[in-house]
Amino acid sequence: MIPGARIAAAIEVLEEIEARKRPAAEVLKEWGLAHRFAGSKDRGAIGSLVFDALRRRASSAYIMGEETARAIMLGALRQVRGMSVDEIGALCSGEAHAPSPLDGGESERLASADLTGAPAHVAGDFPQWLEPSFIAVFGAAVVGETAALAARAPLDLRVNTLKATRDKALASLAHLQPQPTSLSPLGLRVPLTLDGRGAALTAEPAYVKGLIEIQDEGSQLAALLAAAKPGEQVLDLCAGAGGKTLALAAAMQNKGQIYATDSDGRRLMPIFKRLERAGARNVQVRAPRRGQDALADLDGRCDLVVVDAPCTGTGTWRRNPDAKWRIRPGALEQRILDQDRALEEAVRFVKPGGRILYVTCSVLREENEERLVVFLAAHPEFKGLPGVEMAEQAGLPQLGGFASPFGPGLRLTPLTSETDGFFIAMLQRG
Repeated sequence: MIPGARIAAAIEVLEEIEARKRPAAEVLKEWGLAHRFAGSKDRGAIGSLVFDALRRRASSAYIMGEETARAIMLGALRQVRGMSVDEIGALCSGEAHAPSPLDGGESERLASADLTGAPAHVAGDFPQWLEPSFIAVFGAAVVGETAALAARAPLDLRVNTLKATRDKALASLAHLQPQPTSLSPLGLRVPLTLDGRGAALTAEPAYVKGLIEIQDEGSQLAALLAAAKPGEQVLDLCAGAGGKTLALAAAMQNKGQIYATDSDGRRLMPIFKRLERAGARNVQVRAPRRGQDALADLDGRCDLVVVDAPCTGTGTWRRNPDAKWRIRPGALEQRILDQDRALEEAVRFVKPGGRILYVTCSVLREENEERLVVFLAAHPEFKGLPGVEMAEQAGLPQLGGFASPFGPGLRLTPLTSETDGFFIAMLQRG
């Protein structure tokens, strides 16, 4: 496919996403199945165009003066890809399945693209109904913080210390030009291609052999801040596909025991292959069983319970830009209920002197500090550790600079820490 035809295809996919309110990945997959002539490089390029447009949907529509898929794509080519009007015009030739030529109004708007005076939700590319929540967190920095959430996400890797050192992983991946991450002592960052795509890591020997795992630096830090020690009894209560479980197993040097569970057993399915590849041998997977309590034997036995709580995912919008346009107020209310329920469930497993690590990939106070206020009021036997103290206990004192100004815990954002958005808090039982 010629570059212009890829743009036309991306516009078609955007129209389908809007019409059917479906996740972008699903629509892209269906498009590929229906257009077998498109090769893997074509499909990858089209997907990259679609995600760039979704990242900057609101601001692109603003500068183009309309909310059509074509307008959003043209605006994204200008804002994200940095293309000139002439470059965009050359791609929109109307020939060989390329988009129709630019009209005078489109050329003029692209030439004068300017967000000066745009509302915060437009300049920061987020749903308008969330503006009060974002202002409550970021104040005057709301546009800068949310614009950073609309940027492309980096490709981060965690070195699996059960099998490799960071130096060994760097050498194995030298052809990809990775760089050590600035905050995580176990992280590597691999540069993206010019069109925003990452390397095909699943074909790399270092990945196949389990030397590395794909994991955002912020998620790596959350696992490190748990300060899990060899020999401890640890419960990962919302384990999902097991990213943090694997990191905890490495931190514990395969000593002690980790119990990985999730309320939805289907989410646990990828963990088995990942554990095998990583060489993690101290993990028991406890899938839920109807009518049975799969965790009954863990009551009051755990040194650490990790609650990677269900959340709106506002901190991961760089990776899932379509999610921010599908989220509705009712989803926030439901997630708050889920978070309170998960924290309440964790209590039964924590032994005296034990701790709960509460983690979300959200930047909203409603899902973070406000949940701790509710929890601590109901459970005076727990205390929330200040962010500075939490960082020092984990041997990462430099993270104290990310202490939340709203209560216990740490806050990471793309703008401040160059990671996904995370909230990480430690609740210590007396």
